[in-house]
Amino acid sequence: MSPEFALGGIFSEKSDVFSFGVLLLEIVSGNKNSFQDDEDDQHLSLISYAWKLWSKSKALDLIYEALAGLIPAV
Repeated sequence: MSPEFALGGIFSEKSDVFSFGVLLLEIVSGNKNSFQDDEDDQHLSLISYAWKLWSKSKALDLIYEALAGLIPAV
């Protein structure tokens, strides 16, 4: 659910962009939007998990193993 809809109940183009971003995260990570984080044994949303990895400069850890071989090491 997009932040705009959660706060005000209003759908907009931003809601569509947000939903598309979540869909992309699900595809590249191989996880559903809600899943178990093995590292901290917490139940997180995929968005929270992605932000957690991003803030630790480990965003590439999110990429699903099947895609990892296709992306050159940085």
